[in-house]
Amino acid sequence: MSSAERRALLLLLTLALVGQGVRWLMGRPGEAPGEVQLLSVLPAHSPGAHRDSIIALSRPLGPDERIDADRATAEELARLPRVGLRLAKAIVADREARGPFGSVEGLDRVAGVGPGLLRAIGPHLGFSGTPAGGQAAAGQEAPVDINAGGPAELERLPGVGPARATAIVRFRETHGRFGSVEELGGVPGMGPAALARLQGRVKVR
Repeated sequence: MSSAERRALLLLLTLALVGQGVRWLMGRPGEAPGEVQLLSVLPAHSPGAHRDSIIALSRPLGPDERIDADRATAEELARLPRVGLRLAKAIVADREARGPFGSVEGLDRVAGVGPGLLRAIGPHLGFSGTPAGGQAAAGQEAPVDINAGGPAELERLPGVGPARATAIVRFRETHGRFGSVEELGGVPGMGPAALARLQGRVKVR
């Protein structure tokens, strides 16, 4: 073996020893090479811990678990049966714009939330807020006169948001006073299902 080959071999051995030393210094003493760190010991701001929180929010509700609809985030509300993230965000947006729901009946005002859905999610809901106007959660608001109510009053009705409330007022201004509650069916967007939800909540005077 020539002197040049011996020098090259010695250099390779030296580099190998140095690399092994660096690996030992940078590693965790007492742990096997390639050992996996468990998520439970990761700091709260780590991606693994974030993944854990997502998994926790996506798990199904327990039989006795309740979600406060007056305080929950959209991600928490999305855990309710048949409520996806899109509807959950609509619920939060309605709550921020118009105040707490206060009861299952109050939640009915959100577009996309109907009697069938309320029956499914009702057992999993709690309410810590008081609806706008100071009505008690268990109380029933007085019927709204559809010939006198303005958009702000009408849009608080179940299934009637800002667009339908405006349509009711425009219809009234164009065609005159309503002679009966059933005449609401002539308003664009007010079908039989919408009228059924308003029974006992509106009147004609």
